[in-house]
Amino acid sequence: MNEDIFNMELRKLLKKVGVTSQREIEQAVRDALDSGKLTGNETLKAKVRISIEGLDLDYEITGDIALV
Repeated sequence: MNEDIFNMELRKLLKKVGVTSQREIEQAVRDALDSGKLTGNETLKAKVRISIEGLDLDYEITGDIALV
């Protein structure tokens, strides 16, 4: 395995995940605020799961997103 290539590919994937996730979450929050589903004072419970085919990896990360 080439460590440099692996590291670069992993960073590219994680950047894509981060940018895409942030955009989708921001849009979902805006839509929920516009529709009245959220008031803007909430703390949202978030869960992210990552799995990789070919590996025994199924990992979950949880956290909170405060809107105020």
